[in-house]
Amino acid sequence: MAQFCLFLLFIYLVSVPCVLSRSLSSSSHPHTQIFDVAASIEKTVQVLTPATQNFQQEAIKNTHFNSSSISVSIYPRSALVKPRHKDYAALTLSRLERDSARVSSLTMKLQLALNNFNHSDLKPVETMVQPEDLQTPITSGASQGSGEYFTRLGLGQPVKEYYMVLDTGSDITWVQCEPCSDCYQQSDPIFSPSSSSTYSRLSCDAAQCSALEVSACASTQSCLYQVSYGDGSFTVGEFATETVSFGKSGSFSEVAIGCGHDNEGLFVGAAGLIALGGGSLSLPTQIKASSFSYCFVDRDSASSSTLDFNSARPSDSVIAPLLRNSRRSTFFYVGLTGISVGGQMLSIPASVFQVDGSGSGGIIVDSGTAVTRLKSTAYNTLRDSFVKYTQHLPSAGQFALFDTCYDLSSMTRASVPTLAFHFSGGKTLPLHPKNYLIPVDSSGKFCLAFAPTDGSLSIIGNIQQQGTRVSYDLANNLVGFSPDKC
Repeated sequence: MAQFCLFLLFIYLVSVPCVLSRSLSSSSHPHTQIFDVAASIEKTVQVLTPATQNFQQEAIKNTHFNSSSISVSIYPRSALVKPRHKDYAALTLSRLERDSARVSSLTMKLQLALNNFNHSDLKPVETMVQPEDLQTPITSGASQGSGEYFTRLGLGQPVKEYYMVLDTGSDITWVQCEPCSDCYQQSDPIFSPSSSSTYSRLSCDAAQCSALEVSACASTQSCLYQVSYGDGSFTVGEFATETVSFGKSGSFSEVAIGCGHDNEGLFVGAAGLIALGGGSLSLPTQIKASSFSYCFVDRDSASSSTLDFNSARPSDSVIAPLLRNSRRSTFFYVGLTGISVGGQMLSIPASVFQVDGSGSGGIIVDSGTAVTRLKSTAYNTLRDSFVKYTQHLPSAGQFALFDTCYDLSSMTRASVPTLAFHFSGGKTLPLHPKNYLIPVDSSGKFCLAFAPTDGSLSIIGNIQQQGTRVSYDLANNLVGFSPDKC
């Protein structure tokens, strides 16, 4: 009997370590990947001393057409306007300040819609207003006020091309116009309506005028529009139709756009804004595009990618439901169900990312927001898990809105926990380390590129989208994410 008991004790002692090792394996040994610290720091130096390039010629050269698509280039802000900051930390602070204003603007727009605010009560200030498959290049423009990425768009006849901000959070495409009551500095000559044979003012009773959130009638009976942004920027002018061209590959006539005669704020460099939202006046809706996609290059790079219309999404795309909020048609909501860190799903209820019956909540994909915002409870869970798996990295305190930062100055490479988004249907989008650990100075300080929000709306920002082609299938209400397809 004693021998039998000793045998049972031996079996117990042998089996317990196995059980413990399985338990420790899931918590102490998270999934990791290697982060190239040196390469990221090098870009922070290069962005402040960019080589002189003719980006206008580059944009035209990169515009192409084949039987299935038309392409125009997208560029980062740093490729268009050289940052004038004393160092990278100052540049980062400037970017984050504008980003906070952007988030406030989106939150305000949604809140007004949820509160049944009557936009017909708003009137623009009348200023000096006188009587199939497309693809376009994208430029990164992080210090460009309400947008970080730009493309080249042709307007009028004869066609003249302009750098324009890309914005999935807006429905009104607009451009600065002569004569100017107040215009900011831009890279191209200001658009002159009188020089275009296809420019036509819209009357006050036009359907497009009635669709505006803020409109009024000028003394000439032409339609006036106004668009305001959370950072204090705004544009006011007349609403008109014009021919819009995508390089040499195609054009659309009678597209409703704003012709801004009074434009103020942080849009220096770009001539205006291309609205890619889901509303009735957005560019995709007006040209009846069945889909569009973009891929954002690193915001500190001088390279470019493309904006595509009506092109097939990559076959390896991670597919998620594209959802709409009846209270705010502009935004593109996505069916996010969870987030994992180090291969472990976080304890965040799926309801945190869902739109409720009142139209509140949910998470959108936005081109103009840089840093992903999560409800505070979700963010705290993500941050705590990330900190748990990065005990081996030296902490570096806070930086602006970032509360989780590291001093990687002594490293050229670092092992970091994986981070992934999980969507309805079991689809997973793993993020590259540069999509969630970003440099905030040139000395090796990196921060977790997520932030909490007190509002109900969560946002997937463009830092998390960099290097991934994001495809909006408007016909089938799907959004696709395809890494490394710039």
